[in-house]
Amino acid sequence: MRRFLFVAVVMMAFFQFQAIAQRDRMTKAEREAAWRAERLKKRAAERARIASEDSIAFVQAVEALRTGSWALEASNITFNNGVTRFVTSSTNYVAVNAGEGTVQTAFNNTNITSPNGLGGVTLEGTVWGERMGTDDDGNIFYSCSIQGSGISAIITVTLTAGSNQASATVNANYSGNKMVFNGYLYPYNSAGIFEGQPTY
Repeated sequence: MRRFLFVAVVMMAFFQFQAIAQRDRMTKAEREAAWRAERLKKRAAERARIASEDSIAFVQAVEALRTGSWALEASNITFNNGVTRFVTSSTNYVAVNAGEGTVQTAFNNTNITSPNGLGGVTLEGTVWGERMGTDDDGNIFYSCSIQGSGISAIITVTLTAGSNQASATVNANYSGNKMVFNGYLYPYNSAGIFEGQPTY
């Protein structure tokens, strides 16, 4: 038995030595090529994972628009004069749920007293005239009107094919003012939005 164990240990040591010798015989160029191949493999796996997550998010966003229960969390807002401001997505959004629409801005300036208590306004109204369409590239287009005591506007959403990246253009019916909310669109129930005091 001891002889068998001794032979087994010797054989294992021999094979390990062979593996080390083989590794040491690799040229620098071969080692670099192996490293590059491994790096490309990891990058491809990461791209596949991201593409899969984007695809799922896109399907959920399309269904949210179709059922009229969605929220677009903005990372930036572009105003009528072309100025763009980067904003907090949880408090700057356009949303539709259960036939009601909300447009909210919040610019995080605590030195300014604002109608919604967040540095901006929160406008609510009834949603009507919802429409959806798709272009040849698979982008989704959605529009509706929101009518309330503090808002009368047409909302136009463009959802980029294959992801939940989207923009929502808010066109005021009477003043001609326009704001574009750029960010990501989620089902309303899974959105991370915080609503301030509605402005009437």
